[in-house]
Amino acid sequence: MAEILDGLKVSKEIKQEIKAEVEKILDSKRRAPHLVAILVGNNGASKAYVNAKVKDCEEVGFQSSLVKFPSTVSESELLEKIDELNKSKAVDGFIVQLPLPDQIDQEKIINAIDPRKDVDGFHPENFGKMALEMDTFLPATPFGILTLLERYNIETKGKDCVIIGRSKIVGRPMSILMGRKDFPGNSTVTLTHSYTKDIEEYTKKADIVITALGDPHFLKGEMIKEGAVIVDVGITRVDNDSPKGYYLAGDVDFDSCAAKASWITPVPGGVGPMTRAMLMKNTIIAYKTSVYND
Repeated sequence: MAEILDGLKVSKEIKQEIKAEVEKILDSKRRAPHLVAILVGNNGASKAYVNAKVKDCEEVGFQSSLVKFPSTVSESELLEKIDELNKSKAVDGFIVQLPLPDQIDQEKIINAIDPRKDVDGFHPENFGKMALEMDTFLPATPFGILTLLERYNIETKGKDCVIIGRSKIVGRPMSILMGRKDFPGNSTVTLTHSYTKDIEEYTKKADIVITALGDPHFLKGEMIKEGAVIVDVGITRVDNDSPKGYYLAGDVDFDSCAAKASWITPVPGGVGPMTRAMLMKNTIIAYKTSVYND
């Protein structure tokens, strides 16, 4: 039976470490790090995620601000706010919660963020630096996965790693990071996606499988080899007859995969808490390296 890669436990440890750093900052009579979140519209999942980030800021001692816009906001209004945050010496990092309404060009918004304040790690400059193995902000979810593998000392050097899903925020950066010359890294990486034929042929040979599909229970036990490490990024609401009316499911069929794997992340409690913790980590990095922080 697989051992658990406990993202909830590790994320709490990381937040405690950040809180200790913030206490030292405050003791030296400097201001606390400041993270701003921009929320457009009333998407329930986005609201819940942003509220969780605000709570995380409170836990570690950051200052946090939430800027809300209606779903009818114009692109120019949003760009104006981003320009204001870029110039503010009181703001260390900020995020624009995605997805955005149809009238707004998402790429234009991401490109407008000052890379030095891009704590989500989505700006092309930061993505390029990541690909070149230069110091930069890493996207929070891949950063969280790397940290989880590191804290549990999961061997990645020379291992075959299969990634399922090629999104810009998880699959694609994860494929770059697992192949980098570092730990975790130095893996032989295969990036699979919706057009990959017979994904099972790849996953059966993999020492590490990282799946970010959003397809509940996609990865079955018969699709992996004995002793594989399984990282489940997916999280989907599945309707059922429980009092809540739904449960949260990952991309992995947990029971069948846990019977064969050596390590596995649960859903919830695996990658999700790590993503939020690494946003805090990126914010304190931004604070410490900010050209505005005197």
